[in-house]
Parts: sequence; C-alpha cells; structure tokens
Amino acid sequence: MMRLKNYIPYLSAITTSTIFGFSFMFTSIGLQIVKPMDLIAYRFLAAAIVMTVLWAMRLIKLDYKGKNLTSVVLLSLCEPVIYFIFETYGIKNTTSSQSGLMIALIPVVVTIFAAIFLKERPSIYQVLFIILSVLGVAIIVLLNGMEGGNSKLIGFVYLLGAVLSAGFYSILSRKSSKNFTPIEITFVMMWFGAISFNVIDIAERIVNNSIDHYFIDIANYNVYIPVLYLGVASSVIAYILNNFALSKLPASQATVFANLTTVISVIAGVFIRHESFYWFHILGGIMILIGVWGTNYYSKKVETGMNYSFSFK
Repeated sequence: MMRLKNYIPYLSAITTSTIFGFSFMFTSIGLQIVKPMDLIAYRFLAAAIVMTVLWAMRLIKLDYKGKNLTSVVLLSLCEPVIYFIFETYGIKNTTSSQSGLMIALIPVVVTIFAAIFLKERPSIYQVLFIILSVLGVAIIVLLNGMEGGNSKLIGFVYLLGAVLSAGFYSILSRKSSKNFTPIEITFVMMWFGAISFNVIDIAERIVNNSIDHYFIDIANYNVYIPVLYLGVASSVIAYILNNFALSKLPASQATVFANLTTVISVIAGVFIRHESFYWFHILGGIMILIGVWGTNYYSKKVETGMNYSFSFK
C-alpha cells in the first residue's frame, strides 16, 4: 500500500499533463468561435463556479483562517492571469502542436529560476541541455518563417511569456504548498482568474459598446464544449492534481511531465486538427525534449536535498 501511495504524485502529474495536452486543441477550437479574452473569461468563470459548488456541497474543504495569502496571490497572478493571456494569444498566432512544443520548455525555465532565486547552480551538463532546448526552439521559430507558415513570430513571443510565467508559478506553488492544500491553492487561482479576466473582458466590451455580446457569446452552445473542457477538466481537475503533485515532488521533477503534454498536444494537433507539421518541427521538438530530459536527469542529485525557501511576509 505504501509503495502504491508513493506513485500517486506521479500518477497525478501524468493525468495533469494528459489533460493539459488536449487543452491546446480545445483552445484552438474555442478561438474559432470567440475572442481570446472572451474564452479565458468564460473558462475561469466556469471553473470558479464549479469549485464554489463543490465547496457549498462540502465535497471540498477550505481553511484560510490565520494564513498569509501573499504567496498564493502572487502565484495566481503568474498563473492563471499572466500565463493564460500569453498562452491563448500564443495559440491564436501559432498552432496547438507548435504551442505544445514551446510549453515543453517550462522545466528548463524552472531549473534556470532555481539557479537564480534558490541559488542552485546547474551542472555543466544541465547548461548544455538547456542550450540544446533553446536551439530547438530557435530552429522551429526561424525555419517556420522561411517556410511561409501561418504562424507569426509574435505568437512565439507570447508563448515565451507563458513559459516564463509558468516557471514562476511552479516555484511559488512549491512554496505555497507548505501552508495551503492543493484544493485551497486551486480555489484562489480559479476565482482570481475569473474576476481578473471577466473584469478585463467586460471593460473592453464597455469601451467598444458591445456589452450585450458578452451574454450572446456565452449562450452560444458551440462554446460550451471548449469552455467546459478548459474550465472543468483543464482548470479545476488538472490544477488540483498539479498542485498536489507540486506539493509532493520537487518542482523540476513535477514539471518534467510537460514532455507528455507536448507529445499529446502534437498528436492532437496533427491527427485531429490536421495542422501542418514540417520536418523542422520534428527536429526542433526532439532537441527540446532531449534538452528537457537532460536538464531533469542531471538535477536528480541536487533535488534530493532541495529546500525551496522564500521570505513572504
């Protein structure tokens, strides 16, 4: 029983990555119907309502009494707010498969941030694998433009912003897990996202004198499938599992499962969405995945005694 219990964090990370892998496809589907900010607003509103219903039915427990919410608020600002703005606009200007390849860089960024903020020096091997991942991204971005694809450079810039914010999120989630349960962290994240994105979306509609379209779009049944998948599966379920995995595993080990997210997003994009996928996507993707694997593999000795210490007051 104890051996099975030890595998639960890894199973949680695998399930999370699988759900996230298909989220790129559902985001692409949703963006064909509504604007990026509309989709994000609806998604997190649905997620926040579902979590509140679960709390009201006493299916989940929340206890914030006497706890300092600073780390959770900062975490929520990084992800979902900053991350999903960048990711959604990134997917809009690239493809779901290319987005998945870029998101695979998150473990590399976590390792770099650990060196900067946690004073953990990467080994020479980790540095070499980080460079390999970066070169993989460069190949995809540069050759994609030469092939005259539909993807835009700004899309990759947005995705890079998403990767950086996800790196901060991973570190902060590890810190927050010392005082909050995964469900408590996720609840704050969903409501922080729901309020932030809906305020931005409604304000934008007021400026454009189109506030009535907020309710017209949300009543469109074609929006329900992507919004429910992204709001319930990819936000509530996946983030609870992800925060649980990050509470039990070192951040760089938990985020390495982004490899699985990448594989699934590419498969879904190419075989289900029939997106273009060239030889340099394969080459760059292999370089990114090998770089991520090497960065994680050569960090195992460091991870054994890792201490994530921040000073939030």
